[in-house]
Order: sequence, then C-alpha cells, then structure tokens
Amino acid sequence: MTMIYIIIAAVVFVFFVFILPGLWIVQQYQQGVIFRFGRIMRIKGPGLSMAIPYFERMRKVDLRTVTLPVPAQKIITKDNVSVDVSAVAYYRITDVIKSIVAIQNVQAAIDQIAQTSLRNIVGKFQLDEILSERETINKEITKILDSYTEAWGVVVSTVEIKDIQLPDDMQRAIAKQAEAEREKRAKIISAEGEFLSAQKLADTADIMMAHPIALQLRNLQTLAEIATEKNSTIIFPAQLMGTIADIARFLNEEKKR
Repeated sequence: MTMIYIIIAAVVFVFFVFILPGLWIVQQYQQGVIFRFGRIMRIKGPGLSMAIPYFERMRKVDLRTVTLPVPAQKIITKDNVSVDVSAVAYYRITDVIKSIVAIQNVQAAIDQIAQTSLRNIVGKFQLDEILSERETINKEITKILDSYTEAWGVVVSTVEIKDIQLPDDMQRAIAKQAEAEREKRAKIISAEGEFLSAQKLADTADIMMAHPIALQLRNLQTLAEIATEKNSTIIFPAQLMGTIADIARFLNEEKKR
C-alpha cells in the first residue's frame, strides 16, 4: 500500500510540475503563439494545446473586432472655431505574429494615432463642412490609420465621429441661421401658392369672359351658399333677373334642339 501511495504521489507530482504547466486552452476567437527561448516556434488554433513546460510559453491573441473610443479632442477648425470632437474606431488583428513582434501595445498605439489623426484631419475643414461632411472625414481618418497599422498586422475597418461639441455662442448663431432658413422656405412656399392661386383665377376669368352664362351661374351659386343658414334676405337686382330670364331662354332652346 505504501508503494501505491508513493506511485500516486509521484504521478500527481509529475502531472502538476511537468505536464500541467504545458497545457494551454485557446478560445475559438483566439490564436496562440508559442515562444521557445524567445523565438516564435508555431501558432496554435482553438482548443487544448501542449507546450514544453518551462521551455516554451504561449501568448494568446484576440482576433475579434475591438471598439476603441477616441476621447474628445479640442480642435481649431479652418475658420477659427474651437470645437470638441470625439470619435470611435473599430479594428481587428489579422496577423498575430506582426501584432506581437512589430508593436508593443497595439491598442495604445492605435489610440494615440487616432487622436492625432482626428485633430489633423478635422482642422483642415471649416465648421459647416465638419457638420455636413462627416462621411468624408471618417474615410480620411480611416485611410490614415490603416496606413500605419498595416505594418502591425491590424486592419482598421472604420472610424466614426461620435460627437461634436460647439461653443454656446456658436450654437445660438446656428439656431438663428436655421430659423431664418425655415422662414425663408415658408415665405417661398407661400409666394408660390399665391402665384398658383392668381394664375388659376386668371384662367377662370378668361373662361367666364368667353362664356357669360358661366359667370351668372357662379353668381347664383354664391347666393345659394349665402342663404344656406335660411336667415338671409336676398334682393335680386333687375340685371340678375334679366340674367335668370336669359338662362331660362337658353334652357328652352336646348330642349327644342
């Protein structure tokens, strides 16, 4: 029994001292880079991996897309307006060896370059262009970041401007400009409506001049509308009575035809 205990203890000792330190678990979204005396030997995929204990070590690299917030930067635009601009960058590692060997800290490096690029690119635009052409600015920043990170085995998929903070006086000026623009559009629409209305009235007048009976029928219709409440006294002038007689004569002639 003593010998069995000694064997079990020896097996446990060997497992914990010589085998367990060499076992590594790599997640599905990771890749493991195995170093032997400081030299890269091989890359391991997801699952359970074995390395030589005390001689080899593994460094895991996350291959998922990383969301990197870029803190607000105080920027002077091309037309000398001070704004605070914040952004967010999305990147992922495509080459695990380059991301370890070529750069010490990928996230810190991208963060610093993103801040610098954001200040440089936004400073080239005027305030109106910054507010209206965000897509163009985003593409330029992404292009610059991608040119730097390519050597690190990293791809920057996109950079988006998240927020633009304007000074209070500039916000009031923009609000006044927007209000003036809305008033201008309202006046233009009102003027267009009046023009169309006048044009239709002119067309109607031309039709009534060509057909006097139509004018008299319109007069009768107006009188009928006035008397809808049955509390009005209507006086028919002689001219209108003559018109009614003309209409009756016109209807009789139509019946004879």
